[in-house]
Amino acid sequence: MLPPFERTPLDNHYFLHMISKPSDLNALPAIHPNAPRLPYEELKHGVNYWIVDQVLPNAEEISERCFSRDKWEYGAPYQPESWPGMRFHGALLPDELAHIETTVKKLVGKDKLWTEQPPGGLRLDCNVAQLVGAKETTPHPHTDSRKLCRYACVIYLSPNPAPDSGTSFCRLRYPNGAIGGNIVLAPHNNLVDALKVKALPIEAWYEDMRVENVFNRMILYKANLVHCATGYFGQTLRDKRLTTVFFWMAED
Repeated sequence: MLPPFERTPLDNHYFLHMISKPSDLNALPAIHPNAPRLPYEELKHGVNYWIVDQVLPNAEEISERCFSRDKWEYGAPYQPESWPGMRFHGALLPDELAHIETTVKKLVGKDKLWTEQPPGGLRLDCNVAQLVGAKETTPHPHTDSRKLCRYACVIYLSPNPAPDSGTSFCRLRYPNGAIGGNIVLAPHNNLVDALKVKALPIEAWYEDMRVENVFNRMILYKANLVHCATGYFGQTLRDKRLTTVFFWMAED
């Protein structure tokens, strides 16, 4: 079995080697009756996730604008933050953001999207550019808070990305190998609420599906599905994994 994470010989890529979902789920053991559970929602394109290629008409311009930026905020491992690498707010200009939001509203069938703001003066990281290298973090399966968003979106903007550095969707894996669910539903808001644990190791997840990193590809999904970046790459600024991320609230 591969280790949970593995670097290439050049130490330039950091990919997720999550345990793949077995082909015969009926052969897996049952979940212990006292174990915490997640509901399961089958992944269906056009229902709970959407992929749009060539989503931005000026992706090359936006990518270059991000890479050429002088001022970034620094996260882990440089500062004691929960988010990795580097970022800045306002990645897309107003007309570019309007194009993405119009596209998203058509895909999900909603007339209105908005950005919810967390309490305490914090700011939700919507329309943020993120630049993360191979040595700056590891993939971390999670859900986004139901209090703050219904949909999450990533646009890949590295011109020559490593394909296995996109987005993975995950299902809970129990110590006995049993397979669980993949989504957080009310009354819970996140995995901590639902499973009553602060964190889980990567071995606690099966990889259900993987979306490749392709330049100017948008992956949109229900934010309460368990997901993570599949991997990271690069050491110099222009070689790292560049994305823009978005979080929207909508009426249920």
